[in-house]
Amino acid sequence: MPTFTSNDAIIHFQTFGDSSKPALIFSNSLGTKLSMWQTQIDHFQKDHFVICYDTRGHGQSSTPQGPYNIDQLGQDVVNLLDHLKIEKADFCGISMGGLTGQWLAIHRPEHFNHVVVCNTAAKIGEEQAWLDRAKLVREQGLKPIAETAALRWFTEPFIQSQATIVASLSNDLAASSAEGYASCCEALAKADLRDQLGKITIPVLIIAGQKDPVTTIIDGQYMLDRIANAQLVEINASHISNIEKPQDFNQALTQFLAQ
Repeated sequence: MPTFTSNDAIIHFQTFGDSSKPALIFSNSLGTKLSMWQTQIDHFQKDHFVICYDTRGHGQSSTPQGPYNIDQLGQDVVNLLDHLKIEKADFCGISMGGLTGQWLAIHRPEHFNHVVVCNTAAKIGEEQAWLDRAKLVREQGLKPIAETAALRWFTEPFIQSQATIVASLSNDLAASSAEGYASCCEALAKADLRDQLGKITIPVLIIAGQKDPVTTIIDGQYMLDRIANAQLVEINASHISNIEKPQDFNQALTQFLAQ
């Protein structure tokens, strides 16, 4: 199992494809792991060196003592690129991973050709709500969160027609580290990049789900209006759009990376 040490965390990652091809790194959402990108791995590894990793506190990465912060989440990505001796890459992150992507575009633009931020916002939710969720998870574990996650992640038709996929993701969440999840909730509670979006100069693609109840089209438009070199693509999906509408997602990403 490939891992590397990033400050206080041991980060699990996997690579796919030819390392001589352009590097493309994927960053998972809260409560998921790198396998959420399997459809993208299958699609992009022919023409890219695909890199996926488990965010600290998730999957097979370690769970250092929290709370975490957005600087740590972003620096883990930079340290991963350094570990792989990659000078520049393309980046795609969803939800929490999309917030990480914004941080990278603001603070470490020299490492990236393109950044794609999906189903995310410059400020996701309200601070107290995240702190309340972190407290709940530490007290009760992740089962209560997992039981309702599908309603936040997917539209009702997808939940009904793709029950196996939905159950697998929900079960993965329930079995995840409660402390890692809670510590990332605390990172999301404090992360607010709204005043820094104007610093971004590298090309950014914003993917927003038309049915997303968590990070809305309005959130996507807010980023679009403040990032100089940005584009917005809407997908008819909910919060985990790369799984709900993989063909639309992959097409949008492919077209953007070709620019």
